[in-house]
Amino acid sequence: MKIGIIASARHAIREPFAGGLEMHTHALATSLKKRGHSVTVFASATSDPELGLEPVCEQHRNVHFSEGALSDASALAKGFLEEHHAYLNLMLRLNQFDFDVIHNNCLHYLPVAMAEFVKSPIVTSLHTPPTPWLESALTSGPRPADSIFVAVSEHTAQSWSHSVNVHRVILNGVDLDGWTFRHEQGSDIAVWFGRIRPEKGPHLALEAAHLVGKPLVLAGPIDDNRYFVNEILPRLNEDDSYVGHIDHAQLDALVGSAAVSLSTPCWDEPFGLVVPESFACGTPVAAFRRGAMPELVDESVGALAEKQTAESLAIAVEKAARCARSECRRRAELLFSLPVMVDHYEDVYKELAA
Repeated sequence: MKIGIIASARHAIREPFAGGLEMHTHALATSLKKRGHSVTVFASATSDPELGLEPVCEQHRNVHFSEGALSDASALAKGFLEEHHAYLNLMLRLNQFDFDVIHNNCLHYLPVAMAEFVKSPIVTSLHTPPTPWLESALTSGPRPADSIFVAVSEHTAQSWSHSVNVHRVILNGVDLDGWTFRHEQGSDIAVWFGRIRPEKGPHLALEAAHLVGKPLVLAGPIDDNRYFVNEILPRLNEDDSYVGHIDHAQLDALVGSAAVSLSTPCWDEPFGLVVPESFACGTPVAAFRRGAMPELVDESVGALAEKQTAESLAIAVEKAARCARSECRRRAELLFSLPVMVDHYEDVYKELAA
């Protein structure tokens, strides 16, 4: 099939990934190409060229607005305007590619709002809870019959049920071959990895690890420097460490060596790829009972903290650390393998293109 994937214009689709959505897009596009499909990925110009990259705009986020436009009282932040321009330009030229199906895998509102102007059928993956801009696009009028929606978890499907009929739930998958299963933990450390920002809760992971006497290693890009300086650095003790935004091989070794992985969403996390990635290494997970976490973690592979506190999470850490690593890997293979996820998306593509 000839497949177009609309991805992020904000973050590059390449390692080291800015977040789970970028990793998901890269894995999906790569797998589809390996299966013989013709794939074009509309994304930031700094993304992996091997994906079949078509920059969302010729010079990523480099459009120039006039002084008059930017000084207008209605002008929004320049970054917002640049992204709006990028997706507007894309949606106006999509028909020239003549795709069998388009997969909208970004979080912007325009691919949804302008779907009726696109000749190809469109499937949109819902990766987040409702946002004002996307919800507005979904509820502004009738949608084309060949524009459907899938959700990455039952929780996400339910959160959108007031404004859209979710066609099906397709759990995110991870490349199990890219994560090394280790039968034995290499150390007694706890690990936390992801984008470092307040709603991800790494400060609570540090506090919980200290309560149970485990050093915590944090990895990932710093999205909010003020939060990092004010809330993370003061909590790091001499046994803890922040190792930065490391590449995949380094992250694989780190997660696989840990006794337990912590996932601390302070919002209703729609999925949380760090969980199956940890399972793929054999590392059990302690997490807050928020969002989709109850769909991903049960007592055989980890533990859920009933309250969003360090004390409750500390109890979950001790429980999770006793789980069998073989059960964690088995759960990853059963529920979160990349080939299974791609199978499901192929089924949707074929259904739409029929």
